[in-house]
This record gives sequence, C-alpha cells and structure tokens, in this order.
Amino acid sequence: MDPEEKRHIVIIGGGIIGCTTAYFLTRHPKFNPALHRITLLEATAIASGASGKAGGLLALWAYPECLVPLSYRLHKELAAEHGGAERWGYRRVGCGTITAVVKDSDIKSKSAPAPMPGSIPAENGNAPAPLPIQSTKADGDEKENKTWEKLPKQDEKAAGLLKRSPLPPDLDWMDGELVRSYEEMGNPGSTETAQVHPFLFTTSIAELAKEKGVDIRLGARVTKINHSKMGLRSIEYEDRNADEKGRIAHIDDVTDAIVTAGPWTGKLLPRTKVESLRAHSVVFNVDVSPYAVFTDIQLPNTYVPEHRARKGQKRKHRGNVDPEVYARPNGEVYACGEPDTLIPLPETSDLVQCDEDQCDDLVAYLGTISPALGSASIKAKQACYLPRHMRFGEERSPLVGPTSVSGLWVASGHTCWGIQNGPATGCLMAEMLLDGNATSADVDKLDPRKFKV
Repeated sequence: MDPEEKRHIVIIGGGIIGCTTAYFLTRHPKFNPALHRITLLEATAIASGASGKAGGLLALWAYPECLVPLSYRLHKELAAEHGGAERWGYRRVGCGTITAVVKDSDIKSKSAPAPMPGSIPAENGNAPAPLPIQSTKADGDEKENKTWEKLPKQDEKAAGLLKRSPLPPDLDWMDGELVRSYEEMGNPGSTETAQVHPFLFTTSIAELAKEKGVDIRLGARVTKINHSKMGLRSIEYEDRNADEKGRIAHIDDVTDAIVTAGPWTGKLLPRTKVESLRAHSVVFNVDVSPYAVFTDIQLPNTYVPEHRARKGQKRKHRGNVDPEVYARPNGEVYACGEPDTLIPLPETSDLVQCDEDQCDDLVAYLGTISPALGSASIKAKQACYLPRHMRFGEERSPLVGPTSVSGLWVASGHTCWGIQNGPATGCLMAEMLLDGNATSADVDKLDPRKFKV
C-alpha cells in the first residue's frame, strides 16, 4: 500500500471491536496523522450495547483459537501500559464450573427468618441488632475487613462440611453443602483466566484512541454504505443530535469503511449473515472472592420463584438452570442467563427491551445456592444483543477482514467473546489496513470473502 496515500478510515460502531480497531490504528508504526484520518460513528454511546453489559471474562480456552492467544496477551500488555488494574479492573481470577442440587427442603430453610451476617441473635422477640463495623491493624496500618475475608469461626460440624465440599476454600460465597462437583475450566496448560470490567475497558480504550486524534461522533446512526464495483463512494448517517433539517449527513471522502456494528452488522450488510441474540444480566452489590463460576443447578420441579408466584405464573425453568457468575473487584458481582430471540433487534441500543422477570429469575436461581447473592442488593437489571455469524443454521467463527468490495471491511460476529477477542481483532484490522495483511496471527479462516461477503 502506498504509504503517502491520504486515507479517511471510517469505523462504524462504538463497541469493543470498533474502539480497539481505532486504538490500534493510531498505535500502528505506519499511522501518520498528517495523512490518515479516522472517524468513528456510533448510533448512541460508546459501549452502550453488549460491550458495556458483558461479563468481561478473559480466557486462554476461549474461541476461535486463531484470535485467543494474541488477544489474551494484548489484554495483559494494555493493562500494564495504561494502568488497567485501576482503570478498568484487569486482574486474574479463578474460574470453574459447578453442579449443585437444590431440594425443596433447602429452599424452605432459606425462606425461614434468619439472622443476617454481621448481626447477633434476637432476644425476647426483638429484632437482631447489627454488629459494629470493626477494623484490624496490620503492620501499624488500619485495614478495613472485607466481608468475604471475615469468616465466622466454625464449630467442628461446620468445619467438617467445609472439608467435604468440592469447592476451593476461598470460594466461600457458594453453599458448599449443595454443590456436588467443582472443576477448573480450561484445557491442560491453558486454564489461566482473567477479567476486565467491559464498560470501563471499552470506554477507556475509546478515550485513548480519541487522545490520538480519532474523531468520535456519537448519535450517528449509519443508514447506508454507498459503493459500486469500483469501491466505496460514501457513507450516509442520521445525526440524531441535529435538528430535522440537518439530520441526514454524508461522508463523501471515505476511502475505507470498517463495519464493527455488532448485531447491527447484518442490518447494514445482510450478506454477512450476522444475527442477534438477546441476553439478560444482573449486577449485584456485594464484595466476594475473585471467581468466575459457570453453574448447573438442579432445581425442584415444584420450584416457582416468588416474583412469578405472586403473578400466578408457573415455573419457567426445565429443572436445570445454568447462570454464569463473575465477581468484580469494585464490589460487584455480574450474572447472566440463557439468551433468547423473543424480541427482534431494535434500531439502536438505547431501544433494547429488558424483561425484568428474566432478570428476577437469575436473582432467584442464584439465591438458592449463594447466601451472599441471595441477600445482596441489585445495582442493575439489563439486556443486550450479542452478534453471531450464522451459516446454514449453525453458528460460525467471527468475520474479520476485507470484503469483496474494495475498501469495505468487516469485524463482527464475536458472540460472547467480543471483550476477550477485541484487542486481537483491532490489532489485526490495523495491520490489514496499514500493512496490507495480518502479521500477528493467521486469521485466514475468518476472511469474510470466504463466505461471499
């Protein structure tokens, strides 16, 4: 590619893929701000979709294999360079899958009144009195005790139950009596896991790209990509912040357009076959030990969560449920459940409908096996749409690379691993645009042209 050629690169979508692409373009050795303009168009706000409402798990056993090792390494390097531990919650976490069996008697015992943690038993019918918050001194410094570090002393019977529990000793926010098995996630030699806070990571990367000159336009909903056999011609978008007269805007000098619009990619480029899948999630206010837990919970056939029973509804589960749970370093726990296709993808992320009952299902199911989550307050109930690349009714790997139209690129369809694979995707897209080919990883099988895009 001609290093002296002027280029206007337009990125469509302000999720993790679009933001990392903008970031790595500005960090590429061949990037020249005197010749290269980068504009990022986002219909609502940065990380307003799945990139702000995901779990944020990073794992060497994720997929596709051609992206994972590079992306995992880049996450570590980005955190080291930009203070990711403090800025976006980057850290190592334990990760495992548990099976648990919950019986009617377990649910009944949890519904009976009991003293809350940090309280003393009531006397003469009086309500429990809260214990005063205490601090301990270590090496002359006062340190506030975290809830999950302040375990009550146990009698011999309780200690025996703990020893028989298959859970790691510090995974103390799950009920070990109900857990039948625990297995570390991953493959031999690749069980390492880490995490980021998705919203903080995505918005931080966007800010770092902006500092290098990327023009980020919010409220810019792309409606049409005009092109011919000769290549790109223009991009048309709705400026949602303008009055009616100036609402339709154009970019006529575009040389490259990268579609990183997540589940909306299929709306702009139907040939990509990128579809959407709605996912609900809940964020708890509770401080627990750093684990990501994939669950398989067997519930009684008669169990109906209270919020559904109050409405006269029957159970929605089929006997087994499998929420995913991720502890975060800022006193949060994130949980998500089964996705659905009940509501079509709206025009923009700010119009996504959240079914609060599905969120309350998550809260109820996890409350059966985790006293900590069962008693925690709720910070957020939310929904988003994941992008998945479908072919012949089956989910395929994401699309990363050039299309059959000169200057038109696609990076989308990452399903639940968008945060994990965002850095590698952005890095490789930057190499493709400025070097002419990807050099950091072999992603030939992700080439959109192989799928006639």
